[in-house]
Amino acid sequence: MCAKASMLLQNVPPALLVRFLREHRSEWADCNIDAYSSATMKASAYNVPGSLGGITGSQVILPLAHTVEHEEFLEVIKLEGHGLTHEEALLSKDMFLLQLCSGIDEHVAGFCSQLVFAPIDASFADDAPLLPSGFRVIPLESGSDVSPPNRTLDLASALEVGSAGTRASGDCGDSPCNLRSVLTIAFQFTYQNNVRDSVAAMARQYVRNVIASVQRVAIALAPSQQSPHLGPRLPPGTPEALTLTRWICQSYRMHLGLELIGDNSEPNESVLKLLWHHSDGIMCCSWKPLPVFTFANQAGLDMLETTLVALQDISLEKILDENGRKRLCSDFTQIMQQGYAYLPAGICISSMGRPVSYDRAIAWKVLNDEDVIHCIAFMFLNWSFV
Repeated sequence: MCAKASMLLQNVPPALLVRFLREHRSEWADCNIDAYSSATMKASAYNVPGSLGGITGSQVILPLAHTVEHEEFLEVIKLEGHGLTHEEALLSKDMFLLQLCSGIDEHVAGFCSQLVFAPIDASFADDAPLLPSGFRVIPLESGSDVSPPNRTLDLASALEVGSAGTRASGDCGDSPCNLRSVLTIAFQFTYQNNVRDSVAAMARQYVRNVIASVQRVAIALAPSQQSPHLGPRLPPGTPEALTLTRWICQSYRMHLGLELIGDNSEPNESVLKLLWHHSDGIMCCSWKPLPVFTFANQAGLDMLETTLVALQDISLEKILDENGRKRLCSDFTQIMQQGYAYLPAGICISSMGRPVSYDRAIAWKVLNDEDVIHCIAFMFLNWSFV
């Protein structure tokens, strides 16, 4: 059974979207659907999702092979299973996907970008058939794709077709803000006759959920029409970029008596650009009992190995190690009373689980125009992956 859907994308570079889908599977995938797909590849398991038990987990990318210029690569995705209860912990196991990815280099023109994956298992024979699913994004510029339409849209045959038809001729548009492309989504499921209707209903709902997730991601990844070179736009619900930048810099100046970025007389647009490209990781946390990140500059996103879309799913507590959490709790009163605090060198954890060291950090209150706390800003100085 194959559930398909297509959608028009505007102002979203195909390579950027596919790269995000690859690196942040948790943003769109359902762990229970992954578990179902993996289980049904084995002879005796055809439970409908929901009867498999709740599972959560993270992904680990294990590279297998790639072309000389890294235009296309093959990898194994390990989905680590962790049961939510004791009973589920006894049943949960790691799952594996064989994944083919191509066209994620934004600097290479004329490529169809795709992400195709299929569940695999150690018990599979070498010639066992695979059941692939995935995404393919095709630019709509004239002459941007020369492959036949049926082959272009048929993701189910992607693993057999390989890379043929993904190379295209012609140049991309002059600006990312002029891009139009078609995203095709296809998910395949096996089933037994007695659960056919249930699987069909599940497949339809799952594709709807994936489309909704991809739409949310695409909106956030689309460059701002006014400032396409400043990076992705801020997530919905936050102040506009220029306003937030002004609050961050004004609060830093007020609390520490120093300029965060250059001269105070710089135009707002220049300050925003300088903040975005600042070498130290600068990020903001919501003013809530469980602080989550609401903004980060490019260095902050690189440090956390995430994007502005996924940033809001990361809590401050999640990236700090035990010592960092203890130190932040002890300095919290100082931040509230004095307006800022210096934090010593330490280690934090990126969203991909990698340790990141920093020489020191600065935390300060960010006040809005009414002198009300809007968020807490952090700057991690001289950070690097351990």
